[in-house]
Amino acid sequence: MQKPIILIVSCLIVHFFSLHAWAESSTQLSTSNEGQAVAKQANDAVEMLSSLLELQENLKEQIQLSETKLENSKSEAEKTALQEEIAQLDRQLSETTSDFERIATGVESALFTEKKPVLFSWKDELTSLLEPAIKELKRFTLRARQKTDLKDKIVELRLLELSAGQAVEHLQSVLEETSDPRVQKKVLALQPEWLNIKERLKNKLELTERELKQLKEQDISLVEGTSNSLRTFFKNRGLYLIIAVFVFIAILLTCRVLYRILVALFCRFSKQKEQRSVKIRLLYIIFQVLSIVLAVVGLFFVLYLAEDWFLLSMAIIFFLGLVWTIRQGLPRLWQQGRLMLNIGAVRENERIILHGVPWKVASINVFCRLVNPSLGVDLRLPIEELVGLVSRPYNHDEPWFPCKRGDWVVVNSGTRARVVSLSHEQVEVVERGGRRVTYPTQTFLEACPANLSRNFRIRVPFGISYGLQKDATSKIPAILKDYMESRMVEEEYTSSCLNLQVEFFQANSSSLDLIIIADFEGRMADISKKIERDIQKWCVDCCTQNNWEIPFPQLTIHQG
Repeated sequence: MQKPIILIVSCLIVHFFSLHAWAESSTQLSTSNEGQAVAKQANDAVEMLSSLLELQENLKEQIQLSETKLENSKSEAEKTALQEEIAQLDRQLSETTSDFERIATGVESALFTEKKPVLFSWKDELTSLLEPAIKELKRFTLRARQKTDLKDKIVELRLLELSAGQAVEHLQSVLEETSDPRVQKKVLALQPEWLNIKERLKNKLELTERELKQLKEQDISLVEGTSNSLRTFFKNRGLYLIIAVFVFIAILLTCRVLYRILVALFCRFSKQKEQRSVKIRLLYIIFQVLSIVLAVVGLFFVLYLAEDWFLLSMAIIFFLGLVWTIRQGLPRLWQQGRLMLNIGAVRENERIILHGVPWKVASINVFCRLVNPSLGVDLRLPIEELVGLVSRPYNHDEPWFPCKRGDWVVVNSGTRARVVSLSHEQVEVVERGGRRVTYPTQTFLEACPANLSRNFRIRVPFGISYGLQKDATSKIPAILKDYMESRMVEEEYTSSCLNLQVEFFQANSSSLDLIIIADFEGRMADISKKIERDIQKWCVDCCTQNNWEIPFPQLTIHQG
């Protein structure tokens, strides 16, 4: 959850930067276009002011007619309707007065009105951090919103003007068709009112269309706006942002250099040089936290001196989101801090099991280093991967892996094979004849491979006839052993043979079995099967030389 939150906050900040740059570019281009077309805009403003004056005169006439009707009216319902109509006309007259003042002065008069005092609220103050970003967003979308509002207003005014025109035409048709003088009198009284309404709507529609036309004339192309926005951004706020980031990085590097100097001085006068002490680890964590705090303060200070409240508020929002994310992962940070101080469940120079393989913890830092001497693999992994694991002291005689590269092994009591590739992920072996087999390391270890490259033993059983029963336990084993030793000298096995024994093994159903036990050095593992075949051959040769009968399975029948 941490990384997506930081990514979302970063994307929002970049988006606000682009919005702000676009808004500044639009403002700058509007200013330049205004300087080029000032005469045309002045003429348009004069025409709009004239239209507003005509509209105000029509509204005043309409108000006078409504007031006259109100004085002559005797019906309470009619008086109420006339009062509401007069209030609405007054509001429209006030709006036209404000529009006249806004167009004539070129500024909003609401900026100079006295604002009411606001009570302090911590929620409002916290929300005010977002105010610069919201203002930039509103500033960026101001022109689009104005155009949309004007378009909607034009559609509405056209419908109203059409309805007012139909009303005037209908009044005229009624006046032409009726012969009743009372009806003619009432219709003639209504005609000026509806003519004023139609004229007022017409003037208001023309005014709105002119405003929309002016906004469209000030529009710029996307490519031109983008290039100018980038230029404006890097000229002003982009420079402040680059300086702030440079100060941030410079403070981090300075603290890191200072930490290295202090560690070098401490190690120079300390006896612990091979392993970092708890004091060094604690100093490292303090410098890490202190450097980040000072770097953030330095970044805020640069933006504060630049008086760029938009960038400052964006930086505050970003770091608040970062702090909130860190708060959720505080328990894991506590565990990681204990590991970095070397007082956690995993400690340096101890043995740990990871991915089913034993490792020696060489160093614990933000990125930890694990080593397996037998595999020849150095594993670098983040410290959070060690959270939840437990290490232990180890004996120097403990093996780190059942075999090494080049050893001969037997897996699952199968054929022997030579190890050609080793890692914590997979083990590749080559059998005699060239067949290659690849095992996942976990599967290879679970198969309990037998390593022949250290030392190995060959056990060869051999049977002789029951006719040699008298010498089978004493003389024959000695003769066979002497014969084996002489043949080993001929085959040059003697230097590698560690032990040779010929003993009586068992009385079998049709033979007396002897067993030849031979121990060899690991360098003979590649021809272990050949040695086994040679021993079988020498047993047969020895029996032939001494006229010993080699039995075979027999069926004996006893007659009663």
